Amino acid sequence: MNKRIYQYALGACLLTGAGACTTQKELQLPERTVAPVTTAPAADTLSLASFDRIFQDQYLKNLVDSALLNNYDLLAASRRISAAQTNLMMARNAWLPSVNLSLTAGVDHFADYTMTGVGNFDTNKSPNINDDQRVSDPTPEYFAGIRSSWEIDIWGKLKQQRHATMARFLATSEARRLLTTQIVAGVTGLYYELLAMDNELVIIRRNIKLQETAVATVHIQKDAGRATELALQQFTAQLLSTQALEFGVKQEIAALENQLNALMGRLPQHIERSAVADLVDTTNLPPVVPSGIPANLLLHRPDIQRAELELSATKADVKAARAAFFPGLTITPYAGFNAFKAGLLFKTPASIAWGALGSITAPIFNKKQLKAQYNISTANAYTAFYEYQQAIVNGYQEVATALNKVENQHQAFSLKSKEVLVLQQAVSTANILFTTGYANYLEVITAQKSVLEAELALVNTRKGVYQGLVSLYRSLGGSAR
Repeated sequence: MNKRIYQYALGACLLTGAGACTTQKELQLPERTVAPVTTAPAADTLSLASFDRIFQDQYLKNLVDSALLNNYDLLAASRRISAAQTNLMMARNAWLPSVNLSLTAGVDHFADYTMTGVGNFDTNKSPNINDDQRVSDPTPEYFAGIRSSWEIDIWGKLKQQRHATMARFLATSEARRLLTTQIVAGVTGLYYELLAMDNELVIIRRNIKLQETAVATVHIQKDAGRATELALQQFTAQLLSTQALEFGVKQEIAALENQLNALMGRLPQHIERSAVADLVDTTNLPPVVPSGIPANLLLHRPDIQRAELELSATKADVKAARAAFFPGLTITPYAGFNAFKAGLLFKTPASIAWGALGSITAPIFNKKQLKAQYNISTANAYTAFYEYQQAIVNGYQEVATALNKVENQHQAFSLKSKEVLVLQQAVSTANILFTTGYANYLEVITAQKSVLEAELALVNTRKGVYQGLVSLYRSLGGSAR
């Protein structure tokens, strides 16, 4: 049977002209970019894609769970997956015949000088028919039955369309996974930024108390004639400046809490979080990350997976566009009750009618549109290929940058911690020397200003370590909790 179908298709090509069955060349894409192979311990690096193994803060885990349940972008992405699944179901069933229940009624008046008009006139004069078989004028037409149409997928056009739809459905799932990773990373990044702001607030308030003590001391010394009004003014100005910093940090905290609440799909409210840790404590810092990027891990990023699936879909589109140049075979059977009088419609077996039509069609005059569609599909395939290549390049550089950031921030934190300890001792020394008359007020102010700046810088460095881990988690593709 299949051999005969192909023979008919070849005959259609010959009948409609050799040009009707010409097609376009197969798609040839450039060579792919290959990610460098590394000897990094894949198991250790893989663990970075597991949220629970990187971030142990229970408050953070609760926030992430809430965001994954209530984030409106994720809820919308779930609906997009449902729509893609419906498209996939349609594509999977496209090869099946369409079967429709048909109830039709119509009326025709045939002119006397037509074949049908002459035939009806002669029929009514025939002695071989009875009254039920006489044709009235105008002539009604009634049909009740089933009509079907079935396109035989000779050249695999429907198969390629089904493959493209499947790839796009999987790409939609990868897009949701990418969005999930971004939301988890977004919540985590904001959370650690919020903890950093809490730490800054504690530092500023502690320095305010120290500076208030310094102002009180200068007051006493001024009353005793051991300090000048200028010294009192300088200490007071420094205190006011630090007090103003407190309100700036409070505003930053409020803004971060509101951003976190928005990611969780809820109105502004207080964010429960961990208490402020010791500034120079290194025990809570995450361990140093092993260097190296396994290529197989990089290719599991959701954006690279999505780009690869989109590339596969566009390749299938090109194959389907090529197949459209070949003849198509369509079978249209029908069966039911047919009569030209309503009262005779269901009078069996005389009113039972059936039939089938097989047609092979090959494009001739619409080849320009087919060629245009093929060119569009080819251009989309090249675009998807280049986007896939760029996704690999972007992924590699993002992971490399994140690894470097974590390592460098660890080193910077170690040095900054030592700097803070030295400057804290310097403040104590400056205060003792000032009260004993061996240092002037400018040295005390400078020491207090330096330690405040160093402590705030240390907070930002600690935050940088966690932000580097968040970036690495996101760049490795992450994993939903």
